[in-house]
Amino acid sequence: MRRRSFLRIVGGGAVLVAGTGTLSGCSMFEVPASARAAWRDPPKELEMRHWVLSYALLAPNPHNMQPWLADIATAGEITLRLDPQRLLPASDPYGRQILMGAGAFLELLSMAAAKRGQRAEVTLFPDGEPGDKLDAKPFARVQLIPNADVLSDPLFAHILNRRTDRRSYDAMRLIPATDVERLRAAASALPVRFGLAGGSDTDVADSRRVASIREIAREAWRIEMTTKAPMMETMRVLRIGSREIDQYRDGVVITSPLVVLMTKFGLFNRNRFPAPDSQATQSQIKQFDAITNSTPAYLWIVTEGNRRTQQINAGRAYVRVNLAGSAAGLAMQPNEQSLQEYPEQTKLYQSIHDLLDAPTPRYTVQMLARVGYLVAGTELPLAAPRRGLDAQLAS
Repeated sequence: MRRRSFLRIVGGGAVLVAGTGTLSGCSMFEVPASARAAWRDPPKELEMRHWVLSYALLAPNPHNMQPWLADIATAGEITLRLDPQRLLPASDPYGRQILMGAGAFLELLSMAAAKRGQRAEVTLFPDGEPGDKLDAKPFARVQLIPNADVLSDPLFAHILNRRTDRRSYDAMRLIPATDVERLRAAASALPVRFGLAGGSDTDVADSRRVASIREIAREAWRIEMTTKAPMMETMRVLRIGSREIDQYRDGVVITSPLVVLMTKFGLFNRNRFPAPDSQATQSQIKQFDAITNSTPAYLWIVTEGNRRTQQINAGRAYVRVNLAGSAAGLAMQPNEQSLQEYPEQTKLYQSIHDLLDAPTPRYTVQMLARVGYLVAGTELPLAAPRRGLDAQLAS
């Protein structure tokens, strides 16, 4: 690379340089296996609460912050709180998405308990629901009760294979009606409305809806990339290179060789807002546009209202849909930018609600995700880093 080009990228914010390739044999450009160790089956000899929590902590959650703390001081009981240091107040000012992640955590915990013949009796917000801001009160208290009649959930078998896949999908391969119904059925026991546009039985109106969702998703991403507060929130949780990835085991993983090397030599300042019109920012926007253009379908989850318990239920529903997608060979990635409640997204927030027949304030679109099949021959992505059980137990 010529020096002039190199310096221009530095000035524009190198973290935004497109590319996720790695250099063979160079461990600094890889996600180390130690950071992914939590994705192995835990030994059955673990104490029951430790065993179920080992599956729960694999739940999808915003920016992979893993914001939960589990208190097991009382025998036979798990009290779950949120770690206030792991919230995302710029992009998720009311903590709605954080609570969806907490709901996914509870759903995986309940599935794991059922696998071992235990019923997870979950009490949400035992000390009261939080208001507009999340607080330190428990979001759930769980008791594990032996029950020989509890049925193991078939979706449990797919927990270790569940992924969020941010790559391009096969734009020409539509989702058959049988798989759409499989996804719908996964959420059917929860008080949410599931929707999907882009299945194989798509009509003209449905195709137009997919195109409109793409436009909203693209613009919402552009806003997030060029708005200082949410962008800097992301910059501060970047984990660049294998050493940082293994040290933190959370956040947004970067293995791009250029970015890793620039960080190593002190040429990248993650405390500086990248210029919105820089080559690096614009290349990242173009990359997202290309990925969006490859997306054949979108799914969404809606609640009537937006209470804290409904946010939890939406998270439980989404992880079930994600697992059902894994079982069907589908890839998924949340595209939640247009659902975020910070001021710059207000217009798109209204637009996506109108488009999905969920007029505010009566309804809330809790989840919007792209869905499709990977291009033939593409391997599943590596599992995201996890901090492990010891790091998520309250001291």
